[in-house]
Amino acid sequence: MRPMPRTDLAAEANALFQKSAADTSALPGVSARDEILSGFPVTTVEILDDAGAEALCKPKGKYLSLELDNLLHRRENAFENAALALSELLKRFSLPPEGDIVCACLGNPDITPDAVGPIAAQNVVVTRHLKRSLPQDFAAFRSVAVVRPGVLGTCGIESAEAVRAFCAVVSPALVVVLDALAAADFARLGRTVQLTDTGIAPGSGVGNDRAALNAGTLGVPVLAVGVPTVVDAGEGLFVTPRTVDDLVRRTGKLIGYAVNLALHNGLTCGDVDLLLE
Repeated sequence: MRPMPRTDLAAEANALFQKSAADTSALPGVSARDEILSGFPVTTVEILDDAGAEALCKPKGKYLSLELDNLLHRRENAFENAALALSELLKRFSLPPEGDIVCACLGNPDITPDAVGPIAAQNVVVTRHLKRSLPQDFAAFRSVAVVRPGVLGTCGIESAEAVRAFCAVVSPALVVVLDALAAADFARLGRTVQLTDTGIAPGSGVGNDRAALNAGTLGVPVLAVGVPTVVDAGEGLFVTPRTVDDLVRRTGKLIGYAVNLALHNGLTCGDVDLLLE
């Protein structure tokens, strides 16, 4: 078999492995299933053992992928339905019932394909300071803090180091990492959101591996949420669509809203609109 193309998406890696092996049967050590959630296709891939991890070049854990075709076609209520579906997928990871949540929004806001995390950060409702200063008024909200660590080239410190230092102050019950990813198929750019409990290695999708952010490095459970914005074209060349500005704005906002809906019970997209004004 030829080496698989570079991809951060477990669902894509599973499909590519089967295609390269000319076999559509279940891969040993990997469980995969499909469903429809609020009109959006969802694929769940669970890497169960070392054999599955080696085959897909991904850590053991659960990977959920939400396909955004309805949103891209601007169908009625598509954004709200996509945010609700994505929030439901986040809740499937058994979010801690109490304790602070840290949203680590990775990426470089000056490089459009890498700006998913910074844009998502603009759409996350930050409540940690409010719950401390106005506890009665914000009793119904979770305590949420946001950190935007930037990238090594602009701040001189690894994202993992910055987030670890932030966590030392906050002592969160969970870290949710938001970032851009890479795909093998151009058609997946801006169309797939992946959620995983394995954390993330910033830059790995573009061959620029940095220190990982996961339970082992941060000392707390980590969920990673990302959307692919580039495809590896080989020889150090990465391709992104000409509509990448709109793609990043749309998906960054979607991820931010979904995080809010998942963390704060009873919140609606309309509520988030008001809170972010």
